[in-house]
Amino acid sequence: MGKAENIIRVLLIEESVEEAEHVISVIRNGGLAVRPSRATSAEDAQKALDSHPLDLILVTPKPTDVDLSGVSELVERSGKDIPIVQLVDTLNQDIALEALRQGARDLAIRTVADHLQNVVRREFDNLNARRSLRRMEASLRESERRCHSLLDSSRDPIAYVHEGMHVYANRAYLEIFGFGDFEEIEGTTLLELISSEDAGSFKAVLKDISKGEKPPDRVTLKAQTPEGKTFDAVLELSEASIDGEPCTQIVFRQQTVDAKVAEQLDTLKRQDLVTGLSNRQHFLSELERGVGAAVTGKVDQALIYLELDNYRHTLDSIGVGGADVLLADVATRLKSLVGEQDVLARFSDHTFTVLAADRSHDDCAAFADALRHGVEEQIFEVGDQSISMTASIGVCLLTEKMSKVQDVLERAAEAARGSSEEGGNRVTVFDPGARDKAQAERDQHWLSLLKDALTKDGFVLFYQPMVSLQGAEGEHYEILLRLQSPKGEIPPGNFLQVAEHHNLMPHIDRWVIGKAIQVLSERLKQGVNCTFFVKLSPQSIQDGTLLPWLAQQLKLARLPGKHLTFEMPESKVVTNLKPARFLAQGLSQLNCGFALEQFGSGLNSFQLLKHVPARFIKIDRTYMADMHQNAESQQKVREICQEARALDREVIAEFVEDAASMSILFSCGVSFVQGNFLQEPEKVMSYDFG
Repeated sequence: MGKAENIIRVLLIEESVEEAEHVISVIRNGGLAVRPSRATSAEDAQKALDSHPLDLILVTPKPTDVDLSGVSELVERSGKDIPIVQLVDTLNQDIALEALRQGARDLAIRTVADHLQNVVRREFDNLNARRSLRRMEASLRESERRCHSLLDSSRDPIAYVHEGMHVYANRAYLEIFGFGDFEEIEGTTLLELISSEDAGSFKAVLKDISKGEKPPDRVTLKAQTPEGKTFDAVLELSEASIDGEPCTQIVFRQQTVDAKVAEQLDTLKRQDLVTGLSNRQHFLSELERGVGAAVTGKVDQALIYLELDNYRHTLDSIGVGGADVLLADVATRLKSLVGEQDVLARFSDHTFTVLAADRSHDDCAAFADALRHGVEEQIFEVGDQSISMTASIGVCLLTEKMSKVQDVLERAAEAARGSSEEGGNRVTVFDPGARDKAQAERDQHWLSLLKDALTKDGFVLFYQPMVSLQGAEGEHYEILLRLQSPKGEIPPGNFLQVAEHHNLMPHIDRWVIGKAIQVLSERLKQGVNCTFFVKLSPQSIQDGTLLPWLAQQLKLARLPGKHLTFEMPESKVVTNLKPARFLAQGLSQLNCGFALEQFGSGLNSFQLLKHVPARFIKIDRTYMADMHQNAESQQKVREICQEARALDREVIAEFVEDAASMSILFSCGVSFVQGNFLQEPEKVMSYDFG
């Protein structure tokens, strides 16, 4: 790393000049070279982002005109990879989680010099590592592109052969044998292209190569086309690799064609024949270069993705014969609007793309709108018809963080779709923060639904039977929660994360428990002996009022606690061991059961049973997949069952997939089985397995 690269360019969001100087002094005292700047408002921060490169942003704990979330949004919009560190006076879990949610990459205690210096050093090192990785990825892609370009443009027929089979052939190779596309030759043996008189000797050469021997430099023989036409050939063989696999490169040395003809052929390779613009393949190569330049810091580029509106309807009007005329005229119009530095291409049927260069990001948006206006104001003459067209345009700015061509294309196409869905004839610039905003809106929507469900009984319970393999009395069900909606019941995977984030899980858990107690009471009055397994969230076990509340609910319903078993994943219990142990002991006093889900996923799961009195253990689902074919999984389940029996614990197998697994589980000594193979969860409890 050079001397200039060791300088950390820091932007400090701090109201006080004295505080800012103190922070910078502390960093420098750690032997770090700092080039600081300060901002006290969103305008200052934006100006700093625009005017010079930055390596790190430090945000004060004291409020200014721009807070941590505001700084994060500015950085996200810029498309730059700049780590943000929240400075704090004290550090605890709540402060850390809130800062990370708002976009901080790390936190530093500004009053502790070692901590502040280490955080700054680590974030700067990580940033340089990410930058280096992007440069290497761009360099690798460029090298691969050049290699493929050289092979494809070579006038010498070249093929790669692995174990005698073709795995690559360039255009010249295909042409010499009369193939139109590589798919026609892919997977075929090279021997099929060697005349019968030389096939035997060349087969021996291939056999030696397969044994690891170095191939001969040259082989002279007669080659033949699929039609049987033979010609003299000199093959140059060399060791090579493709996609990491060892192979042999075969070169047919041929007489070169006239240079002018070769240039014309090269132009045709890059050109779309209908419009005269660059074709898709050539544009992708140029876009690859542009993305690579953006990774190294070039910021004056954008991909413009233009789709003609209502093209299918227009096609019905002008007919297929007029389509080429229309597209050629649109291409001519667009060509008159772009600059010499821009790359304009026909990307697909009625989609045009432009790699806009040497324009600021604001200018790129204005340029895209000029293209939109240029299409809109033009009248296109097709036969005896006058056609007016509009276009939906998406713009993706090429930034340091956009290091993959596919990502750039997807963002631009997504923005164009957004323009089309809003009525067309407009420009949408991809906003890196748009997804976060959309996610926030979705979270707010789910939050509203969850709150309504809690107040208006908008949840519903589903019941999945747990079938006893050892003749246990009564019926056993796992209780599964669903959210009611006009389109049907929604599984918890869609809303649990939002509920956890907004601390609604204790309320939801209590709703489930209350409803389960109510249903159990009704079943017992009908003379049905039932046990329900109810999931508990980590947030609930932190609630000290849960046990007293549960005792009161059981008492009011006159329900014996033995009909309820509460379950939690092993991993969650490990990270909440003290409250989980307290809860399990309290449930035992109420005569309720406790179960550990996903059991067997830890390094020593049975050690946990010494701390948490769980009566049931539910085997981790990973052991159930293809169990009847996986001897290792079968052995693990047997070991779990053996240890469980020694500790007087009952074992439950979830996610049972087939009858063969049922037989194995029975022989292992599993107490209960459960899964969609046996019965899917239903609103109504009814099953009979004899």
